[in-house]
Amino acid sequence: MANPAHLMRRQSSRDLYAQRSLDRMEMKELRGRLVTMENGHPSHRTHVMYGATNEAFEDTSPNRRSSETPTSKGSSGEERVFKPEGGECERESWDSKLTFLLATVGYAVGLGNVWRFPYLAQKNGGGAFLIPYFVMLAIEGIPIFYLELAIGQRLRKGAIGVWHQVSPYLGGIGISSAVVSFNVALYYNSIIAWCLFYFAQSFQAELPWSECPNKYFDNGSYITEPECAASSPTQYFWYRTTLQISEDINHPISFNYKIALALVIAWILVYLCMIKGIASSGKVVYITATFPYIVLVIFFFRGITLKGMGDGLIHLFTPKWHTILDPVVWLEAGTQIFFSLGLAFGGLIAFSSYNPVDNNCYRDAIMVSMTNCLTSMFAGIVVFSIIGFKATMVYEKCLSLRNETLLETFGSSYQSMVFPEEGQPVTIGMNGNLTTIMMPHLPECDLQKELDNTASGTGLAFIIFTEAINQFPGAQFWSVLFFLMLFTLGIDSQFGTLEGVVTSIVDMKLFPNLRKEYLTGGLCLICCLLSMAFAHGAGSYIFLLFDMYSGNFPLLIIAFFECIGISYVYGVKRFADDIELMTGRRPGIYWLICWKYLSPLAMLCILISSFAELAVGGAGYDAWIASEGDTERKSWPVWAVLLVIVLVLASVLWIPGLAICRYFGIPIIEDEERAWFPADDLRDFHGIEPRPVSNLETLLFCTRPDGTEGCCWPGCCETDDEE
Repeated sequence: MANPAHLMRRQSSRDLYAQRSLDRMEMKELRGRLVTMENGHPSHRTHVMYGATNEAFEDTSPNRRSSETPTSKGSSGEERVFKPEGGECERESWDSKLTFLLATVGYAVGLGNVWRFPYLAQKNGGGAFLIPYFVMLAIEGIPIFYLELAIGQRLRKGAIGVWHQVSPYLGGIGISSAVVSFNVALYYNSIIAWCLFYFAQSFQAELPWSECPNKYFDNGSYITEPECAASSPTQYFWYRTTLQISEDINHPISFNYKIALALVIAWILVYLCMIKGIASSGKVVYITATFPYIVLVIFFFRGITLKGMGDGLIHLFTPKWHTILDPVVWLEAGTQIFFSLGLAFGGLIAFSSYNPVDNNCYRDAIMVSMTNCLTSMFAGIVVFSIIGFKATMVYEKCLSLRNETLLETFGSSYQSMVFPEEGQPVTIGMNGNLTTIMMPHLPECDLQKELDNTASGTGLAFIIFTEAINQFPGAQFWSVLFFLMLFTLGIDSQFGTLEGVVTSIVDMKLFPNLRKEYLTGGLCLICCLLSMAFAHGAGSYIFLLFDMYSGNFPLLIIAFFECIGISYVYGVKRFADDIELMTGRRPGIYWLICWKYLSPLAMLCILISSFAELAVGGAGYDAWIASEGDTERKSWPVWAVLLVIVLVLASVLWIPGLAICRYFGIPIIEDEERAWFPADDLRDFHGIEPRPVSNLETLLFCTRPDGTEGCCWPGCCETDDEE
């Protein structure tokens, strides 16, 4: 029986040979149609700018050769705009390079940078956490980010079309990405709805989460709301007023009309921003991608002026070197890098498919990845400067209450006393007489404990941070800024997630006669209706279930198969050749090693470790108990576990399922149309000459002298020669 990997490579090779022949014939015809423009008139002096289907997209890459370069076909600085003709449709393109970068940064930099990274850093060793964080960035984050930008730009399709073109057996990878993106977009807008609700509440004369409400009785008397008194004003407003939460996932209690309305508004805003595809969302990102940085800078300067700021930053960055040996720390670093960059959703592939073919995707990958990580560190400084202030205020209030209790009990001499345990007898002198009293309860005041009392996700944003904002003068202003920042961070990540779904549907021509704005509207309407599942008393628990399981495991599996598809089916040499054609610079050997070995291994380790952690630690959720004013750990019911299994399998089974169907001659994806790619002209422009295969490439990647690639395990290479 034939090796399946061999069949995939054989099919992919046939497709490549057919495409090369087609490209060469098209290029011969298109060379005669090239028009060089100088002040709007034809000119024979040219500076080639390939792939720029939109003239506003200018690539200032240092790799672009000047007009004096012998390999460029001209001797002056004019541009030659090159785009497909002869009946082939132009693909949408970005208005400018800046628009693409802002959209990609906005997609990658999301809520996790602000509310998850700071928590993970202080939890997993402070400054020492940065070592596994940057190691995982180097071997997993940037290589896969680079891979997705490059393959999208080369094959010029959405995720489904790209992986089907890599090999018809791998089209399931793209479908899996689209399904996961749909599932994530479904619940992600709930966060945007919560931010809109808090944003609207921030315009009141007094923030509604600053004080506990009163409970009134029929006789006109009242007391402080017991649930709030047992917890805190911010917890009460979050759990009771906002979520109207039930005590477990099985009893939704009532429908939350306020959050349902916020969800409808959130989906309308998303649709309005995406109505014209990248033409509309590309303009919106000028605001949504830059505004969070403006707010972070404002909060930074506010934070460094607050009392206790230094304690917060010391707590965040003080290294605990022993944590480096803990495998859980490496697991959480790798997981944070993976999900922070938005890998495997298909959004990056969709975004890069609208780029010119000669765009420098390598530079973009480095720039956006480093921007994302530096943003996480900067957000950590901002968050913990404010958490340090909150902890200091709570600590000083505790000390004041403690000292008042001691002063009332023992008088001014308490400062020199040694106190027994609470409830123990203590003899003191009062009015010249010795009196024995019981030691009163003293509050425990511990600054370090207050600094440790932080959280990630919604707990940080809607409880811890709002409590700190309550202490600010002009708290309403800071609340408006904070929740507007969270809104913009969330909504441009939502653009990228949904764009991965929409682009895949459009490229597959599933609805060929439906205009893109109608398709986007229909998708948003379906998501809006389904998202009502998060707008009731148990909605936050269902949200947590989706957040924990609908994306995590499927995305790791998808990214693993992306690396396998490029490295062992498409071929790392062929992929490196494509990147060299597009950028003029061949990827270094390091990137090839990452794509073929290090990145798949890292994701496999994270996946296995995640399953092991789940098996050992069990799965559950924190349910809010109103009578206690605190959360209680509960196990997921059977139906919730079954829902998790359905979500995961519905995402990943497309990968083997489509390959099996293809093997038995059942086509699921009918997309044989090849995207336009001017390989010969790019080769001429960059002056790329054939290069011999090095001994290192032969050793590491089993590359043969003729440039073809074999397998690096015994008995496989023989089958590769069969045709």
